[in-house]
Amino acid sequence: MARRMLDAQEVVNAHPLSAFQKRVIFLCFLVVAIDGFDTAAVGFIAPALKAEWGATPAELAPLFAAGLFGLMAGAFVFGPLADRFGRKPVLTLTTVFFGLATLASAFAPDIGTLTALRFVTGLGLGGAMPASITLTAELCPERRRSSLVTLMFCGFTIGSASAGLAASSIVAAFGWPGLLALGGAMPLLLAPVLALFLPESPRYLANRGADPARISAVLSRMAPEADLDGASYLRPAKTPGSPVGQLFSDGLGLGTLLIWTGFFMSLLVFYLLSSWLPLLITSAGFSMENAALMGATLATGGTVGAIVIGRLMDRFEPHRVLAGAYLLAGGFVILLGTSVAQPWLFVPAIFGAGFGVAGAQVGINALAAGFYPTASRATGVSWANAVGRSGSVLGSTLGGVLMSLGWDLATVFAAAALPAFLAALAMVAKGRAARPGTPPPAAAAPAD
Repeated sequence: MARRMLDAQEVVNAHPLSAFQKRVIFLCFLVVAIDGFDTAAVGFIAPALKAEWGATPAELAPLFAAGLFGLMAGAFVFGPLADRFGRKPVLTLTTVFFGLATLASAFAPDIGTLTALRFVTGLGLGGAMPASITLTAELCPERRRSSLVTLMFCGFTIGSASAGLAASSIVAAFGWPGLLALGGAMPLLLAPVLALFLPESPRYLANRGADPARISAVLSRMAPEADLDGASYLRPAKTPGSPVGQLFSDGLGLGTLLIWTGFFMSLLVFYLLSSWLPLLITSAGFSMENAALMGATLATGGTVGAIVIGRLMDRFEPHRVLAGAYLLAGGFVILLGTSVAQPWLFVPAIFGAGFGVAGAQVGINALAAGFYPTASRATGVSWANAVGRSGSVLGSTLGGVLMSLGWDLATVFAAAALPAFLAALAMVAKGRAARPGTPPPAAAAPAD
């Protein structure tokens, strides 16, 4: 008797979000939160490193850059591996990887060793985040994908803020190694939980031609009421070439370049603001305490923006939502320069800039996850993040260049707003570009 042919994603789409799916999304949230903690930790230990080792700003700059370069390299490497070997094993492996590297960093004897270990840590961090995004996207109903991915991704900003809260007490009690030891222990404790309780993506399994019984076992936990007896699953026609090459085939090339543009510009302006805003604030006459509070406002705006923008992307055309968010961000960045002497307006401007820039950056991750087919989704998300990381490296140095030109703050912030407007243009162009079509049913084959 012929097996019933089902589409794994259609099974997910046809049922409400289950408790099992919520637990998996929460586990991915925890991975991203610890990712954010470990990424931010090095910034909070910098004063202690300066005091203990006499590290100069020139010596600390490579330490910060090493992590960013590691994130970029990790995203390039681990994305294609997740498309070849699966989302779960790569996510679990990279979590162990950056946990061990962070723990080892706590025992670094000098600034050079710590810098090298931060690069190694970045490799794991750069692979874990895209794998979390990809797995979350493939376990969600498509109608709620953007909001659930952005909600999961909020773990990054929460983790970053938690690093600051933890640093205030741990560094004072145990020194800078204590914060890194905590940052290394958390992923190592989480990794066995991921290995035990994370499922593999049913879409990935169907795409790889896995045993239908294995696919049904995962789907039955996501949709317990679904009738999957005797089911087989559609397997999309195999696209020739490597996952990286597939990013530019079947009409994906233009969209890939525009997504990369959005990522690059988005992370450029975000890191420009997050790296240099405290210094710009203090140069305008505010105290260091006020600068720290205002800097936290940027992250708070980003968390709120991610949740709101994700929900709007599920309800309205996502490219227009993202373009609007970037335009809003650019406007608020310009407002920063004109309202610096008016605290009642300056703080809302910082919140608005975070809402638009950081919120849209989370949203564009969800957009990338929905744009690419299963065979190259992890590669598409991770390579977009890697290209974006090159923007973050540029953004973290560009602020110093702008300040060295002798411009007033209004001109500096106006220049800083330009990448946000370019990201908006990229989203408009992406929305107008023809979206690749899905293969007709005749092109699909059963996964048996």
